[in-house]
Amino acid sequence: LVLSAGEKLALVGPTGAGKSTLAKLMARLYDPSDGHVSFGGVDLRDAPVRVLRSRITVVPQEGFLFAGTIRDNVRIGRPDASDREVEDALVALGLLERFEAFPDGLDTEVNERGSRLSAGERQLVSLARAALADPAVLVLDEATSSLDPGTELLVEQALGRLMEGRSVVVIAHRLSTAVRA
Repeated sequence: LVLSAGEKLALVGPTGAGKSTLAKLMARLYDPSDGHVSFGGVDLRDAPVRVLRSRITVVPQEGFLFAGTIRDNVRIGRPDASDREVEDALVALGLLERFEAFPDGLDTEVNERGSRLSAGERQLVSLARAALADPAVLVLDEATSSLDPGTELLVEQALGRLMEGRSVVVIAHRLSTAVRA
């Protein structure tokens, strides 16, 4: 499989077909037992993990959040980012006003696993985290599969902005999600 710069690829198939395994190989959560996975001609096993994480970002089915604020959780995408850069990532996705509407804005505590936010809001934080990382390759692993239709529309709009100008692998069960590629 070869993914060229700026190309969009959809992987659609039944559970167990290997779609998420491919995402994990691309993010180097797994190493292949046979063959290799490379980026820009470099075998991922030879790339420093820090560099790899800045170039390839996976947005999973459920956005995992940590204890802390919304701002802290977005900043995980690039720990050295300033508050302004965090806000710029949210603006780029059209999400800043949504989170500033919370009583404490971006300083709202989310609790461990994001228990104070809806599933859609957690996913929006995950997308903002990916936008802040500004990767060359974005892997969306069932990123909209567990959302209600109203929230899915907002996530889809943010995804459209996030996908611009980068290589994207969309892993989906739903044809509506794959159509974007």
